[in-house]
Amino acid sequence: MLTRKILILNGHPGDRSLSKSLSTAYRDAASTQGHEVRWHDVSEMEFDMDYGMGGYSNAKPLEAPLEQFLSDLEWADHVVVATPLWWGALPAKLKGLFDRALLPGRAFDTRNTSLMGVPLPLLTGKTARVLLTSDTPSIYLRLFYGNAIKKILSRQILGFIGVKPTRFTAFASATGASAETVEKWMRKASDLGRRAA
Repeated sequence: MLTRKILILNGHPGDRSLSKSLSTAYRDAASTQGHEVRWHDVSEMEFDMDYGMGGYSNAKPLEAPLEQFLSDLEWADHVVVATPLWWGALPAKLKGLFDRALLPGRAFDTRNTSLMGVPLPLLTGKTARVLLTSDTPSIYLRLFYGNAIKKILSRQILGFIGVKPTRFTAFASATGASAETVEKWMRKASDLGRRAA
């Protein structure tokens, strides 16, 4: 079996969460299978979430956790992001991580653009898996909300920097899920981790 270099990011800002449990199950199974894994947990990372008004030419220096995340993102060939769906989007701290760390020169190149003016992505050759927890069933995400969260992550964030394809595994409804259901979800996350899928 081909081993992979996997970056796992638990994007839930709480120190205990279903997202953390799922990403931990993925991590443990991937490591046991012999994949190289690097772990990041938003709840343990200290950084200023606000990009501010400096602009790309005068961006804030990256704090050590953000620099390590970006270095590991450059290293990885597979990226796993576990996140809850909050107010139809990402938790603020996870969005702040993307705002601060995904900068020109490392994540994309504003000096080289497509015919439509889109910057050249610099983190190509990587795939992604999103472990998405929510109380909104997948069919409602698709029918009523047009899969907005999936489009944001797969096209406007990960795809923009060259990480594609992004595949999603949804775990819903999360609130009040039975112990049996959660255990089934943990087995699913472990299976994905073993296969580095």
